[in-house]
Amino acid sequence: MGSLSIVMAGSSGFLGTHLRAELEGRGHQVTALVRRPTKRPDESTWDPYTGDVDRELIASADVVVNLAGAPTLGNPHSRTWARELHDSRVRTTETLAQAIATAPEPPYFVAGNAVAWYGDHGDALLTEVADSRGHSLMTTVCRDWQAAAQPAVDAGGRVVFLRTSPIMDSASAPLKQLRLLFRTGLGGRLGNGRQHMPMISLRDWVGAAAYLVEHPTAFGPVNMTCVETPTNAEFTKALGEALHRPAFATVPSPVLKVATGRVAPELLGSVNTRPQALLDLGYEFSDPDVTAVLASGLS
Repeated sequence: MGSLSIVMAGSSGFLGTHLRAELEGRGHQVTALVRRPTKRPDESTWDPYTGDVDRELIASADVVVNLAGAPTLGNPHSRTWARELHDSRVRTTETLAQAIATAPEPPYFVAGNAVAWYGDHGDALLTEVADSRGHSLMTTVCRDWQAAAQPAVDAGGRVVFLRTSPIMDSASAPLKQLRLLFRTGLGGRLGNGRQHMPMISLRDWVGAAAYLVEHPTAFGPVNMTCVETPTNAEFTKALGEALHRPAFATVPSPVLKVATGRVAPELLGSVNTRPQALLDLGYEFSDPDVTAVLASGLS
């Protein structure tokens, strides 16, 4: 494959930093959208809240990637945090999708999203054709986030939605916090622990995202998750064993609901995903199950 011209929003975030480095390492040219004045040739100023973006830059790109969004870690009882969580994702996607739609030949759009789109499905195996259920905060955010890309879809553009699960890496949430908790002997399952808990290693997320950027036929939603999704109890046991710490504690569901407020459904709901789209496209996972994901994340 020849060098691609890529425009990326969110390139300074945890995932964006790693994906940009990977894409540049593969010989692609990445221009970062930044929300400050710049004269650097590999940066372009934009303001998603006013819809201000260089449309000529967008039109000239082969691929537009959006990983922008306010941190998911915050005060779950704060309305301001919830609003920023929503608007930072929807407005950035909306601005880019509208710019893509006005291009003579719409560039390929790789749009961020999350597995919370599905909502609680119990034990049902969820490939990318599954529906979206419930009205939890993150599920609602994910629906609006995906809908914001519709102008690019309507213009005939090729769009991929990265339905990302929590990245298990010791440099980032949630594993960074869980590692400390388990090491102090306070690790344990959430509720009854039977809920399925999607996750992916950092190297597989970066590898899969780069694979999708380069793939000539990738289209539609893609589960960015490991192949075998563990239950919370299985994850708890595996993390305790990896850290050589007991994990007998349990956080009862009523306590969790009070403590975590509007994000409790994401912690207690069950989302048993399978990355069928990636498997069908031929992506080979380095870390297909919870043991491998944790070994990679803790290494």
